[in-house]
Amino acid sequence: MRNALVAAGLAAAALIGLIVAVIVSSGSGGGIASSLSRAASPATGAPTGSTARTVTQPQGTRPATGSGTHTTQTRPGSRPTHHPAITYDSDTTVSLPTTTAAIPPPPPPHSSRVRTFSVGVVDDSLAQPTLAATSMAVAASQRAGFDTVVVSVGWSRGVKRPSPSALHRLGNISSAARKHHMRLFLVIGNGYAPNTPRTAAERAEFASFAAATVEAVPHVAAVTVGNEPNLNTFWMPQFTPNGRDAAAPAYEDLLARTYDAVKKVAPDMTVIGGAVSPRGADRPNGIRPTHSPTVFIRDLGKAYRASGRRRPIMDAFGIHPYMIAPWVSPKERHPYTGEITFADYPKLVTLLDEAFRGTHQRGRTLPIYYSEFGVQTLIPDSKLSAYSEGSTIESTWGVSAATQAAYYRQALALAYCQPTVKGLFVFHTFDEPSMNGWQSGLYYADHTPKPSLQAFRRTVDDLRDGKLVTCGR
Repeated sequence: MRNALVAAGLAAAALIGLIVAVIVSSGSGGGIASSLSRAASPATGAPTGSTARTVTQPQGTRPATGSGTHTTQTRPGSRPTHHPAITYDSDTTVSLPTTTAAIPPPPPPHSSRVRTFSVGVVDDSLAQPTLAATSMAVAASQRAGFDTVVVSVGWSRGVKRPSPSALHRLGNISSAARKHHMRLFLVIGNGYAPNTPRTAAERAEFASFAAATVEAVPHVAAVTVGNEPNLNTFWMPQFTPNGRDAAAPAYEDLLARTYDAVKKVAPDMTVIGGAVSPRGADRPNGIRPTHSPTVFIRDLGKAYRASGRRRPIMDAFGIHPYMIAPWVSPKERHPYTGEITFADYPKLVTLLDEAFRGTHQRGRTLPIYYSEFGVQTLIPDSKLSAYSEGSTIESTWGVSAATQAAYYRQALALAYCQPTVKGLFVFHTFDEPSMNGWQSGLYYADHTPKPSLQAFRRTVDDLRDGKLVTCGR
């Protein structure tokens, strides 16, 4: 879920910084459009003045080379000979929380949380045209340690219910998930920004489509509404002509309508809102206008309060806590920017508390899902034949399988100890075969396991046995 063309010149580090700042402001995407590509968006907000954040490429990653409007790169998976630093511009556009909401204590050892915490996978390729193929893909996901599968359903203007072919695939994934004792989550969204439901009538149509989908597909446990609406890649407009937030109020209306429509046909369905990108620029006049999750959450709360609504708009909140580059540890915090990833949990809970305190919508205690996260790996020479060349800068990034496994373990340990976080979902089971896609799976594109697969499974087993981490009190 990452699409971008990159002009990169290794001879000019400043040029690289500028180009990447433009590309990454489009942010990271969700599973709405099949095989979208994911770009990180820029860091936002610094304590004083305008600053620049430097992300240094470590040994073993794949740098892009060349110049002009297209990228020429080293062979996918080959080892680079040098590792440039890439600079991300950031502005002081976000006022950060100055207090921390009271957070419930972390789970004690051997609590029921070891059974209820969800470890899921987001992968549209699991839903195949035949039940046999779908079952094989879901079984591979289960062997990796996943207990939840997440696939997407795309709405388009004028469409009031999913097509027969979409329902056929969804029926296959539903049957396969049930066979392998896995939960099924759906992401229902509008795909790319040109298909944004901009009017009240279009948002009502989207809500009807969502209700028809959950009513038609059996055994769905939860539905996520939309995908990264704080990014102009997936939602437009982001700002009004006078620079105010246009995305959050429109998304709040969509979320409220969809919540009501889904609850009418499936009262026990969990409705997940947000599904926000972890970063954004908050620059109305920027080349790629986007919102940080910090600003978006606050504006979502303002829109909800202004609506006068006396019902919730969501049962849980979703966020995609991708790190700014695959070699950055999930343990990194962002105390001075609007960025939110795993280690920024207190900031996230405080923002939800500020946004919804005193309303009919839970805030501080609202369940949270880390509903999409991935760490890209390098592709060894022996597997290159399963992949096509890529032309984006993301296709040149990756870490070793050992580092991927270590970072997934770190992420699960952090999430498990955060009391209102209910699950973490990895993007994907299988690598995308295009290097312009995303190689964060536990299996290569030819469906053979990566060296990280067994380590990931051990991590999940340790979580279920209460041995992954001892959470501090």
